[in-house]
Amino acid sequence: MTSYQYSADFAEKMDKEDTLSSFRDAFHIPVMHGKPCIYLTGNSLGLLPKSARSFVEQEFLDWQDLGVEGHTEAKNPWLYYHHFLSKQVAAIVGAKEKEVVVMNNLTVNLHLMLVSFYRPTPTRFKIIIEGGAFPSDQYAVDSQAKFHGFDPKEAIIELLPRQGEYSLRTEDILAKIQEHQDSLALVMLGGVNYYTGQVYAMESITRAAHQAGALCGFDLAHGAGNIPVKLHDWDVDFAVWCSYKYLNSGPGGTSGVFVHEKHGNSPDIPRFAGWWGHNEKERFLMKRDFVPMEGAQGWQLSNAQIFPMAIHRASLELFEKAGMDNLRKKSILLTGYLEFVLKHIHTLGKFDFEIITPSDPEQRGCQLSVLVRSNGKNLYDYLKTQGVIVDWREPNVIRMAPVPMYTNFQDIYALGKIIESYGN
Repeated sequence: MTSYQYSADFAEKMDKEDTLSSFRDAFHIPVMHGKPCIYLTGNSLGLLPKSARSFVEQEFLDWQDLGVEGHTEAKNPWLYYHHFLSKQVAAIVGAKEKEVVVMNNLTVNLHLMLVSFYRPTPTRFKIIIEGGAFPSDQYAVDSQAKFHGFDPKEAIIELLPRQGEYSLRTEDILAKIQEHQDSLALVMLGGVNYYTGQVYAMESITRAAHQAGALCGFDLAHGAGNIPVKLHDWDVDFAVWCSYKYLNSGPGGTSGVFVHEKHGNSPDIPRFAGWWGHNEKERFLMKRDFVPMEGAQGWQLSNAQIFPMAIHRASLELFEKAGMDNLRKKSILLTGYLEFVLKHIHTLGKFDFEIITPSDPEQRGCQLSVLVRSNGKNLYDYLKTQGVIVDWREPNVIRMAPVPMYTNFQDIYALGKIIESYGN
């Protein structure tokens, strides 16, 4: 276990020993007040990889020089562009290549998955989600329940922390699944809660859902690229995620989907079909009857979003070089150092706050959510004036995400000194 020190020398030493330190130079760090900012909002929007322009420029050149022929003659033929992403994406989410596909945007993909995996009956129709889930998840499950003729107030079971607590206890999640086992159709949680940063015990939750006769899926918007996941080995039925947060693939970037192979090879599973999900070998024969491709690709609707995917490829190349296991090791150290610095400052009595993210590294990624008991917005505003970009969430939480790909230990030490100066 690392013995942290609140000193410039310690932070510099940690950065010199960091085997991933060179990856920081692969990103554009925003400049504020004439110097690189301390960027702690990769959980909202990841930074721009410097290589992204060249990846996109290649597609501009092929469009310029080839026109429609770029679909087959481009350096990276557009007809098959989604294939170029599958290997790296599968490594990030712990899947087989045929179990993943990059397509659409996150909420579109979530609805496509719910079409296939929320199949209620008059007696088995309930969905378990976490209370305070990100609104897009809440809206999606509510609208799906209504679409099937159910009242969301009866169909949606929300998991809430115990009185005075901020995180969900795994035993309470499992108990709720068992409580509703006779009427439960689906468990659909965010793998990492966007507000608290809590990582849920996805393997145990999936097992409990299956034992209850339900299916289980996860929204990994805050998980993919942040924490190691093993979707295939955990027997998860489906998952979705965006690429613009930890995966650094640009605002509004394309999304990813996981469908376990036990479902992906079932052509009769209900789905909303589209041309690009049809058997690739016969797609241009324009046949009337839909024959899905095997695996997650059978859920595709339309042809690939070439330019967003090109940015995504640039980022995925960096992830392949760094390795999720290595990123996770640094993440644990870096987030632990942020926690140490914040707690040290708390002992100085500068301001009253509480870290509501679990202290157990197994239950968090690289985000700490800091509940500020008074004047939190003032602190947030002050940090911005000092070149620190963090995230404010009503009513009183500042989220800080030291992303290991480009955040260093000296950033965290500098943050501490800035917070110390608040109010002086």
